[in-house]
Amino acid sequence: MVPPRRIAHLDMDAFFASVELLRYPELRGLPVVVGGGSRHQPVLQPDGTRRFSRLRDYAGRGVVTTSTYEARALGVFSAMGTMKAAALAPEAILLPTDFESYKRYSRLFKAAVAAIVPEIEDRGIDEIYLDLTDQPEETRALGMRLKAAVHEATGLTCSIGIAPNKLLAKICSDLDKPDGLTVVSFDDVPTRIWPLSAKKINGIGPKAYAKLTSLGIETVGQLAQADPKLLQEHFGLNSAEWLHRVAHGHDEREVVTRSDPKGVSRETTFERDLHAKHDRDALSEIFTRLCTRLSEDLHRKRFAGRTVGIKLRYADFRTVTRDVTLPSPTADAAAIRRAAGECLRRVPLDQRLRLLGVRVSALVPLDEAAQHRVGKQGELFPT
Repeated sequence: MVPPRRIAHLDMDAFFASVELLRYPELRGLPVVVGGGSRHQPVLQPDGTRRFSRLRDYAGRGVVTTSTYEARALGVFSAMGTMKAAALAPEAILLPTDFESYKRYSRLFKAAVAAIVPEIEDRGIDEIYLDLTDQPEETRALGMRLKAAVHEATGLTCSIGIAPNKLLAKICSDLDKPDGLTVVSFDDVPTRIWPLSAKKINGIGPKAYAKLTSLGIETVGQLAQADPKLLQEHFGLNSAEWLHRVAHGHDEREVVTRSDPKGVSRETTFERDLHAKHDRDALSEIFTRLCTRLSEDLHRKRFAGRTVGIKLRYADFRTVTRDVTLPSPTADAAAIRRAAGECLRRVPLDQRLRLLGVRVSALVPLDEAAQHRVGKQGELFPT
């Protein structure tokens, strides 16, 4: 008899914000938002204390990168406009992003996990899947050992969900945050999963959830009991079958540990150095074309990615990069351009440029990314 699979989803708790709290421990317990620029760098004062920027003083068009749980309690979440966040939590601390530090801690926690369980699927800077099926250790004890290893290596906490498949493991890693360990079996689906909102299922986005609620379907349990003909009428055959399957906790995807391309990129060196303001139209056209061609490359290679980045080289040959990790993988040109545009807003554009590049990484197979974007009449929403 084949033993049931044991799949874990490990998700770092408020990762970027938690890294910042290691640097500024005096901010623990306070609402903190990460997403400012260099001007929001804390200032060391003569008495040895630091003066921090506040959200109320922010002006601009940026977005929140992440927030502590205290800020989330005030309604501030990642990808929210920073001005909107300032209206909700004006006294929250605002910190600049430091992606190099986040990448370093990402490498640390993944190395600590790999020393215990090598079967890892990298899902981005702050989350991984693990296949525990062949591990001899008892499930909960193994989960605690993984959590301890992450904390010892980084000083940070993570939350782990362990279940028979990836779908349930990801849902469960979010149930007892922060610092949680949740173990479920198929027998637990009616009591632990069905009472949850249907939007807790990875792949049911805001538009699909809005359509479900318009049909009177709000929870996973209601989705599981929904008339298949009703779902097919409003979502199409393939998507209706997927909705029915995941609502019952079924997911056959494997933990993918193979070595796929790490990223796909497009870049161009200009015939003459261009200025962001004086050559705005030309740069905008080049930028859009790069994103479009990158999207075509991804579709041809059959990949989508969660992390979108840019590369700029100034006239003096200095090079800067920035990236952002999206909630879901994408190969859509418009989504890539929006994310890359967010990255551009985080770099100085007061000098002439000689090179511009766009990159998508944290790749997953396109079919795997697409099956979770449930849309109208059987189509899939672009991410």
